Amino acid sequence: MPETAAITTLPEGVREGNENLVRLTASAGTKAAALMAREGQGNYLRIAITGGGCNGLSYKLKFAPEPRRGDILVRTAGVAVVVDSKSALYLKGTHLDYSDAMVAGGFKFSNPNAKASCSCGESFSV
Repeated sequence: MPETAAITTLPEGVREGNENLVRLTASAGTKAAALMAREGQGNYLRIAITGGGCNGLSYKLKFAPEPRRGDILVRTAGVAVVVDSKSALYLKGTHLDYSDAMVAGGFKFSNPNAKASCSCGESFSV
């Protein structure tokens, strides 16, 4: 997690956001930081919304080496999260949690904008 503390200046074209856009719980932040360190793919967690899934829209998580122009950077739970401006429209107010339970464990999105979601929790509709 120390890498995120070193990110003090924003790259050109990247805006600073806050946890009103997206918030990670402490457990999600800890797990994301551990996965980032293990995978070595970058110091940013990118959260995106794509078309697909059983309800029309789907969440995507991946690590990124740097933000892109037009991204919104949110520092939450010790993690630097980047969201593209289109995905931000669907994510506003979303909380991301993590559970290591054997059944129904993993990352879980709680999105106040979702009108319906599938049982797997990976897709939703608005």
